[in-house]
Amino acid sequence: MSLEVRYAVHPEDVKSYDTSRIRKEFLVEKVMVEGEINLVYSFYDRYIVGGAVPTDKPIKLETYDELKADFFLARREMGIINVGGDAKITADGTVYTLKYKEALYLGQGIKDVVFESVDASSPAHLYINSAPAHKSLPSRHVTLADANVLQLGSLETSNERQINQLLIKEVIETCQLQMGMTELKPGSVWNTMPAHTHNRRMEAYFYFEVPENQAVCHFMGQPEETRHIWMKNEEAVLSPSWSIHSAAGTSNYIFIWGMAGENLDYTDMDVRQPNELK
Repeated sequence: MSLEVRYAVHPEDVKSYDTSRIRKEFLVEKVMVEGEINLVYSFYDRYIVGGAVPTDKPIKLETYDELKADFFLARREMGIINVGGDAKITADGTVYTLKYKEALYLGQGIKDVVFESVDASSPAHLYINSAPAHKSLPSRHVTLADANVLQLGSLETSNERQINQLLIKEVIETCQLQMGMTELKPGSVWNTMPAHTHNRRMEAYFYFEVPENQAVCHFMGQPEETRHIWMKNEEAVLSPSWSIHSAAGTSNYIFIWGMAGENLDYTDMDVRQPNELK
């Protein structure tokens, strides 16, 4: 298990960053490693992102010195979305089986969390997001059939997509964590366009189903002075509240969005049209 701590940065400072510094501060390359749990603790709303890949034996989620807590979820809630083979997650004795693209919400106060793959030859790839929580809420397994689904964009603007809202207030009660999954239709490459910011919360993206030898160009930064990060399959990126978060791929792909902050209003965003970006 590893936990990397990343500090927040001022948008004026980011303007002076070169490519390597931008990648160091915002890109999370080491997410899915067989037999490991890898997490990044961000000072943006103290959000944690990462992944767990259990193979031939279970992996227990332990606490970290940096959390100063007796167990990981002592003061936190967690969302998990499986992007690999079938998974078995045991939370304080309750067993949940997650299939591909299914989610699990774990509430504050759960002490023992164990990740397993049903078939070690086809391991689960468990994408994890966690945020501070102020009260304990019921855990829940959420499937695509439970999701609130939106159809947005069009093929004419290269952003026809389906948004599967999994862990949001219309589906499940959480303290501040929200997660969902956006699937681009064949022929579409742009996500989250028009772009937007929201000073009330931060966000993180995780890209998967990016075909071999293809890539996604993630755009970030203030709308008046954007930057980009080239990303590969199963990598994540942190998005500060002052930054846009959009991308275009060399192929269609899927991404998971997660966020936390002041409110749970999904439509709370300050939109910037394409012709306004610089």
